[in-house]
Amino acid sequence: MRRICLTLPTNRPCTATITAVAEEAAYAARHFDVEVHLLILDSCPAPAYAEHAETVRRIPDDPRIVVHHLDEVRQRDFLRRAIDRSAATKPDLLLELMLPARLSYGACTNRAFLLAAALGCESVHRRDSDSRYQAVDGEPVFPVHHELLSLGRRAADAAPHVTETALAADRMDRRVAMVGSSFVGELSVDIGEILRIDPGVYHDMVGLWAPVDWSPEQKRELVEESFRGAGTDAFTADHSTLTVVDPMRVDMCNIAFHGVHERVPLPPATDTIGSDYFLIHLVHDAALPGVLHNRNIVNFYTGERRTDSGFVAYQLRFVKFLLSMLYFNFVYDRMAGTGTSLLDEQGQVRAAAVARLARESAGLDRSENVRRLDALDAAYRELGGRYAEFADLLERRRERLLDEARGDIEDFALLTEAWEPLVGAARRTYVPRTPGRQR
Repeated sequence: MRRICLTLPTNRPCTATITAVAEEAAYAARHFDVEVHLLILDSCPAPAYAEHAETVRRIPDDPRIVVHHLDEVRQRDFLRRAIDRSAATKPDLLLELMLPARLSYGACTNRAFLLAAALGCESVHRRDSDSRYQAVDGEPVFPVHHELLSLGRRAADAAPHVTETALAADRMDRRVAMVGSSFVGELSVDIGEILRIDPGVYHDMVGLWAPVDWSPEQKRELVEESFRGAGTDAFTADHSTLTVVDPMRVDMCNIAFHGVHERVPLPPATDTIGSDYFLIHLVHDAALPGVLHNRNIVNFYTGERRTDSGFVAYQLRFVKFLLSMLYFNFVYDRMAGTGTSLLDEQGQVRAAAVARLARESAGLDRSENVRRLDALDAAYRELGGRYAEFADLLERRRERLLDEARGDIEDFALLTEAWEPLVGAARRTYVPRTPGRQR
């Protein structure tokens, strides 16, 4: 029986999502020969954490489901012990990168990766707190179904379990490193209001995440695809493809990894949307087999984003994402050029190659990002209202944002260099128990 980790990181109240993900865990245990470790990484304030704890206590007992509900105190305790055991040269910095004071999409998933290793899980299956499952005839459509059919198998062995195969013959001996799908519903990035106010400004802003040497047509196509997921079509029947998965076709709310997450972490950048998408690109650029399926999750927005403080925080995360692309476009381009030489003789990703590219990118001339900020300033001012007020904030923070973007890629390089020893140490580190839940 293999162990898997189904994880839900959260920093917001989400009792309904916890219940739904627990139902997905039960589905996995019923239909597959697995022991499911349901891992809830909870960064919520005390009242929401207490609500979540009560929801966790109500999850039905199942001998093949082990529930872990960890607040940040227990997460930090685990991390400190694992980092110390890894003999890292900068333990305090590593702890800060793994559990920063500010929001980090990459860091919360990195914690799940380490805890999954500690729990003896061979794969990590991630869901998000602001999403829910589709249903057909009243029954939820769980992505874990396709994930467990293929993940970790040799591609040749996974082929009978998918609808179609579009993978080169010379890749069929490699193991399936990623299984994923996307979402339906609202845009994954909360910029729909910009599109409604001025489609031209929306195009100019979203186009800023493309490489600067792309043609207008390439940028237009990117803008049309960006942040829309699988659109709005409801699920009707299963379809899955064994392939090298296009990063634009999957989302981190609906993803599972095998192997690759133990070699390379996610960028730990703070207050930056998209900072958790790196492995999707790495799997693609290394030509590792993946499965793309159509059990799309439903994305929705929480009320916090509609507040004044939520608006400012989210726009800053969007801006930092655009600035990060100076560095990641360089890394993606070099990884794509490197291709299968990103892998060692065993077909595993070479972390040193990734870290080297990240460090090289940190030396790029940042004038491209200066131009990005100029374009964003003009766009926000053209939108007017609270967007123009946000432009004033951007103007005051320009140098800080430029410095943070460069610092973030340097932090990613450092964490990547330390990652494999840290994963090895995590495997020897005890995970705190959840009272009343675990055997």
